[in-house]
Amino acid sequence: MQNSRGRRRAAGPAAAPRVAAAVAADRPRDPQRDARRRRGPFRQITEFAAASGVGQKAGIALAATGLVLTVTVPATSPVLATPDVGQESAAVSAAAQPEISAEAAARIDFSRSSVVTQGDPDGKLKQLLSAQSAGSITRAASAGSLGAPLASLATASPFGYRVSPITGGSGDFHRGQDYVAQCGTSVLAAASGTVTFAGWHQYGGGNRVVVDHGNGLETTYNHLSSFNVKEGQTVSRGEVVALSGTTGASTGCHLHFEVQVNGEVVDPTGWL
Repeated sequence: MQNSRGRRRAAGPAAAPRVAAAVAADRPRDPQRDARRRRGPFRQITEFAAASGVGQKAGIALAATGLVLTVTVPATSPVLATPDVGQESAAVSAAAQPEISAEAAARIDFSRSSVVTQGDPDGKLKQLLSAQSAGSITRAASAGSLGAPLASLATASPFGYRVSPITGGSGDFHRGQDYVAQCGTSVLAAASGTVTFAGWHQYGGGNRVVVDHGNGLETTYNHLSSFNVKEGQTVSRGEVVALSGTTGASTGCHLHFEVQVNGEVVDPTGWL
């Protein structure tokens, strides 16, 4: 082909089609995206700020200053967790375990050995007494190591000096703690131990039971109406050892409870 000056224009190869344009032409249109483009970045930032709780005024200020705002919006739709490959393998392995069978005459035993924990009161007491003598144990350490000698404790007369309920004289030293108890109320061992005395106490205790808990620690139960243990017998914490009464130097039904450390009485409330 020649132009007006007589020169022939070289016919080159046809231009290759624009792939990006073709792909863009085939892509489905997004009405919302087109709308956002028409609104412009200023409008987009203010609308997003208002929708996410930042506030329209704050969004306008951010858009005016050109700052980019990143807001994390909590998801309200359920989140689908992708199972871990290791978990799937473990589940398949667990499901593939072989069945265990037994003969018809086989004996199945579901019993298991008892477990003693440090939270067990008897375990705590044994731990205290094995580590040191009862006389060197502090009140903070001994508190709660003995159980209540009655199902319900209500103090009638505390440990220490008092006015004697029998003679009326002052300065009487009360060797234990008196608790309210109707005659015939069950008296419980404060901890496991061995009965070292069960009989009549000649110094005013009436029917009396003494339990040795080891390492210098003893408990006594006095003014009993009766007792059902004997010397040398082993008792457990909470076991009924006697019934309350008013025998000996007593003015009424109650339980006189003592705690002795190396032969000396101490305040029972420091161990209960």
